[in-house]
Amino acid sequence: MRAVADTNTVVSGLLWHGTERKFLDAARAGTISLYTSAVLVAELIDVLARKKLAERVAASGMSVEELARRYALLAQRVVPAEIDPVVLADPDDDHVLACALAAQADLIVSGDPHLRNLKAYQGIPIVGAAEALKRIPRR
Repeated sequence: MRAVADTNTVVSGLLWHGTERKFLDAARAGTISLYTSAVLVAELIDVLARKKLAERVAASGMSVEELARRYALLAQRVVPAEIDPVVLADPDDDHVLACALAAQADLIVSGDPHLRNLKAYQGIPIVGAAEALKRIPRR
């Protein structure tokens, strides 16, 4: 299964031990293939560097750069597709959609209501981490 994770999902998976972490663990185990783009990695670095996450980043024992590098090694990078604006309320969300289209993703994983309310983009379902875990084929 090919998936693109929104930045909020990646941040939660890197800094907390919930469902999003289990989703990233599935990628580490090779059960799913994660895809990202240079824009999404840059956004990840920006979000991880926010003051409100400083304690969680410190508790991880890694720097912002190490966390981002760890994710960048986990996900294959693609050049995003060119798409018309979709999420007018939050144009940054379009980067996730463009990445998913370029990656020929089977799933977009996000906790962002702007994306989740779309339900799907170009036939690619948009779900939360818990639903994504249910959809991962069992080996």
